[in-house]
Amino acid sequence: MEKQSVIHSTFVIERSYPTMPERVFAAFADPTKKRRWFVEGDHHEVEEYEMDFRVGGKEKARFRFKEGTPVAGLTCTNDTGYLDIVPNQRLVFASTMTLSGRCISASLGTVEVLRTETGTDLIFTHQGAFFEGSDSPEMREGGWRKLLEKLTGELAR
Repeated sequence: MEKQSVIHSTFVIERSYPTMPERVFAAFADPTKKRRWFVEGDHHEVEEYEMDFRVGGKEKARFRFKEGTPVAGLTCTNDTGYLDIVPNQRLVFASTMTLSGRCISASLGTVEVLRTETGTDLIFTHQGAFFEGSDSPEMREGGWRKLLEKLTGELAR
């Protein structure tokens, strides 16, 4: 039997933040804020970041991994299109990830922002197709968990 060329995966991450939904949503909608928690990192250099936050708008992040990482010198690009935006409530986007020009995954992400008595609950659902040689669904979920932890820091600013 031939090795499976596409692995499909869905995961859901739920987080609570002690701030208003408007602040949480703004961290996804404002390019300066999103760049800080979503794009910048210690293990790579940002080469390009642009964002047009509207239905039909695009977001692009390209970065090169630093020496000392398993993929040192390689370039990673995330291309995202916004499919649905309900301010302070919901965001749906589709994205592809490439590693040095080769598409390694395609994803649909849904962010739900819910007001609570103590702040905001965020529900993130990721549906992905992972191609040959890509990171695994487990690695992607771990990456999103780290990103949503970085969002905690952004909201504390």
